[in-house]
Amino acid sequence: MIGRRSSIGRRRGGVNPIARREEESRESRWSLFRGGRQRNREPAHARVVSGEAVRKGVPPEILRQVKLIELKTRGLVNSLFTGEYRSVFKGQGMEFSEVREYQPGDEVRTIDWNVTARMRRPFVKRYIEERELTVMLAVDLSGSERFGTVRRFKSELATELAAVLAMSAVRNNDRVGIVLFTDRIEYIVPPRKGRKHVLRILRDILTFDPVGRGTDIAGLTDHLARTLSQKTIIFLISDFDAPEVERPLKILAQRHDVVAVTVEDPSERELPDIGLARFVDPETSETYEIDTSSPRVRADFEKQVTAQRDARRHLLRRLSIDEVPVRTDGNYIEPLLKFFRSRETQARRR
Repeated sequence: MIGRRSSIGRRRGGVNPIARREEESRESRWSLFRGGRQRNREPAHARVVSGEAVRKGVPPEILRQVKLIELKTRGLVNSLFTGEYRSVFKGQGMEFSEVREYQPGDEVRTIDWNVTARMRRPFVKRYIEERELTVMLAVDLSGSERFGTVRRFKSELATELAAVLAMSAVRNNDRVGIVLFTDRIEYIVPPRKGRKHVLRILRDILTFDPVGRGTDIAGLTDHLARTLSQKTIIFLISDFDAPEVERPLKILAQRHDVVAVTVEDPSERELPDIGLARFVDPETSETYEIDTSSPRVRADFEKQVTAQRDARRHLLRRLSIDEVPVRTDGNYIEPLLKFFRSRETQARRR
């Protein structure tokens, strides 16, 4: 949501098996990702780890978790999302495929008159859709994402969402990459195709331990604007707990197809009645002592959260950015299907 809020901070522990590469290897990878233009480098404090980083000793539990997520998301993609995804995100144009004999019902405008005159019977041109779409998954791993009070952390829900979207993309022969960010760009995997590539993305998200704790959406959008040379579908998965996001989102949405996937936990909407409690802001480590037994305090909290959520929705609508709201106490299937079908309906009206 827009603006800073306090929440009970919980951090997921874990082993980070991703080793840093030497500086020259990292610069070499950045050169490839940016088309050889190294003048636009990330600041030194960003600690960007490229997708080619050395991976040693991945814990067996991580590999099992990757496999479980793949099995779960693959079933959803095969049964629900592949057709919806393809109908919403179409290719950039049409490519000539072949010429065949005219059949009743064929579009008259597709008749190839040169071949028809030569063969003395009607022939039509056939075209196939040029896909080659690029999908970037920008996943927020800030402190507020490592929080959850119901079934899972928000970051765990974001990982499953990323898996579904990545699987849908590769099933349609699209390229997919990831950017993990906090108050800096933490980790990047350039867009590629294939199942193995998606499994690597899942493994990297699960094992990566970010340095930053804040949320810098402006820095993320600046990075994407500089590194993505062609129109890209960007799924921005975050709780949007960051200030001043209007201008960077507006700039990014002018050139790319941006979809905001907002991740929330139910406790962030309603303050529980647990008496005098100490709250920790997971991004700034500031502590607050609040008397949650006060009806006025709880009402003010709910009012502020509702106002922030409404402001975010109005902002995204004004920028023509679709929103997919998901919660840790629910599933993401219905919100995604609703988004796909809404997009398809909008496309038909145009």
